[in-house]
Amino acid sequence: MMNRIRQLFDIKYPIIQGGMVWNSGWRLASAVSNCGGLGLLGAGSMYPDILRENIVKCREATAQPFGVNVPLLYPHLKEVINILLEEKIKIVFTSAGNPKTYTEVLKREGVKVVHVVSSLKFAVKSQDAGVDAVVAEGFEAGGHNGREETTTLSLIPNVRKHVDLPLIAAGGIALGSQMKAVMLLGAEGVQIGSRFAATTEASSHHNFKQKIVQAQEGDTVLTLKELAPVRIMKNGFYEELEKLYQSGKHVENLKSALGKGRPKRGMLEGDMENGVLEIGQSSAFIDAILPVADVFRILLDEFATASCPELS
Repeated sequence: MMNRIRQLFDIKYPIIQGGMVWNSGWRLASAVSNCGGLGLLGAGSMYPDILRENIVKCREATAQPFGVNVPLLYPHLKEVINILLEEKIKIVFTSAGNPKTYTEVLKREGVKVVHVVSSLKFAVKSQDAGVDAVVAEGFEAGGHNGREETTTLSLIPNVRKHVDLPLIAAGGIALGSQMKAVMLLGAEGVQIGSRFAATTEASSHHNFKQKIVQAQEGDTVLTLKELAPVRIMKNGFYEELEKLYQSGKHVENLKSALGKGRPKRGMLEGDMENGVLEIGQSSAFIDAILPVADVFRILLDEFATASCPELS
């Protein structure tokens, strides 16, 4: 049976890959699209010329729909938007900013626009801005997160109750049974990040992928709330942050410790002690680096066999 997410993107399965910085290059996006989902290029870690190169290579690697995730706080935002229009990208996921910023511009050119939100408040704002769908992301998710710290289990039914748009659930989802659970709560599709970060096609460093599959419950933490909340894996850099918090958590000291390029240092270059390792809570039950095709097979099998015991 066709649902609104499958119709909107013309895809076989309502499974969207997260546009994760340093993970979501053309190999991952095209592999997800070739499996029947929607692959996303992560523009947040790409200079404009690198983004254009990834778009060209992704188009060569798949004949299926794919999109681009664009953080609206990106420093080269105007140039990136121009590239998306020049390359005739038809699906754009925006995040980390006001959905009104480019929604009208993109939709005027026939682009389907989806905005990522962490609260009901911003879901309603996104609907008012004219987006085609929303991703409601609970704070279990890796990377930058909402200040509300609302879980996916609480966020999805609340957004569904008040917003009429096609709804995609995200945050902590890495199993087919979880897909079925959020759909029972009102979601029509899922966006999955961490599970796809630990695939052979992800553009991140093998050290980072190995760190994901070694993660245990409690190995990730939401931190840096004074700057922009982010869920990262505990490591040497995190311990450095903890010492700053114990000394009074002065914002300027936190900014200085974070510096520039730490996510790249960790996720792309493989420095597991001094880099920022953005990953979600679902890493605790991801236990193997797999090809994307295997991830899809497992997700779909789990979804098909997931059932709930009777109450009586």
